[in-house]
Amino acid sequence: MDALEYNQRLVSFESTSVLSNAPVSDYCDEVLRGLGFEIERIEYDDPHGVRKVSVLGKKGTGTGGMAYFGHTDVVPADPWFFEDFGPFEPTIRDDRLYGRGSCDMKGSIACMLAAAERTSDLSLQHPIYIVCTSDEEIGYGGAKAIAQRSEMFREMVAGEANGIIGEPTMLEVVYAHKGTTGLVATSHGKAAHSSTREGLNANLAMIPYLAEMKAIFEETESSTDWQNDEFDPPTISWNIGINDHTTAVNITPPQSICTVYFRAMPGQEVDVLIDRARAKADECGIEFQVKSRAEPLYIEPGAPFVREVLELAQRETPTTVCYGTDGGMLTELKNMVVIGPGDIAQAHTHDEWIALEQLERGTDLYARMIEHWCG
Repeated sequence: MDALEYNQRLVSFESTSVLSNAPVSDYCDEVLRGLGFEIERIEYDDPHGVRKVSVLGKKGTGTGGMAYFGHTDVVPADPWFFEDFGPFEPTIRDDRLYGRGSCDMKGSIACMLAAAERTSDLSLQHPIYIVCTSDEEIGYGGAKAIAQRSEMFREMVAGEANGIIGEPTMLEVVYAHKGTTGLVATSHGKAAHSSTREGLNANLAMIPYLAEMKAIFEETESSTDWQNDEFDPPTISWNIGINDHTTAVNITPPQSICTVYFRAMPGQEVDVLIDRARAKADECGIEFQVKSRAEPLYIEPGAPFVREVLELAQRETPTTVCYGTDGGMLTELKNMVVIGPGDIAQAHTHDEWIALEQLERGTDLYARMIEHWCG
């Protein structure tokens, strides 16, 4: 099968992150076994009790080789642009394949599977690893479990495999991306009719905390200590959200919640900001939690590995991106870049698509990598 056919099959599995990705993972397992790969499965139940599955495949012996990473979960498809076909009914129009996940990032996995099939008769001197993770879209849960529990991942690290995160980059070589951190502060009050003194407005304790969050935002936007011109935008994007969940204006809010989600860049001391937010929460008497955290990805843009990937990809210079990837959980791998087919601008859209030409070029690139690093 070629990448288009693999992508059509992958997209047809509804694997929105709130659902189990076991069916699409079982399909990847079946394909990899058919191509001669050994299989390791890392499974867990998410906080809502939903079964999640990551599949790792290995073909060949020895050390080094190529380690590819892609995720099988997708974001929700509501709304969806087309009325004549649904988001999980892959459809070709105007040299594009439409469907949720066609670009982000089942198209990339499809290219890797097609490349592995194309090179199936290659005499391997080093191993090929293909990893299909869960829950990338909601906190990198699958990659985190792999880093903690996978024997194959330990092999990749020890053997210094050449790591590829297959997120859509239009096949540009990405040497760095931002990390992500999520903070949640919760103030508790007591609901009552606002005409009485029976209630306790949770927003009152939250207001000074919000003032501090705004001060941090302004500082990170203006101070060069929190900026890096290798990225666009060059700031950490300290994003503040607030919600008191009241259903009427005459009720004292029983809770007030502030979320902060920011994207630190390589070398920045994230704990300084976290500790500052925690200290203010303690001062205000409200709960504080670090909800999620993933590290930035970085390799020197002039490193030999980056130059090697540039040559394979037929590119002149590497670049950076501001989104996060599973790579933030897999930083033990010494050599790792992000490169994959498709345009990130098409990810998460109401009419998600990938150009058929990108599927062909992605397959060609991944096949060259297999031949170069494993053959």
